[in-house]
Amino acid sequence: MAAKHGKHAHHTDQKSTARAERVKGAAKETAGKLVGNERLQAEGGVERSRGDMRQAKEKTKDAFRH
Repeated sequence: MAAKHGKHAHHTDQKSTARAERVKGAAKETAGKLVGNERLQAEGGVERSRGDMRQAKEKTKDAFRH
């Protein structure tokens, strides 16, 4: 598999980071709900929201690239 170079590689990394952040946040949020830990649930919600915002930013960039 060829190595990624340039701006495209960075863009792909940002999309992956956004997805990972959303999934990790959702998992924390769910775990917090299951065990009754409000702090963990809140941290998960914030992390998921951060991933949502990052993903929206990447989608906006995509719209202007095409």
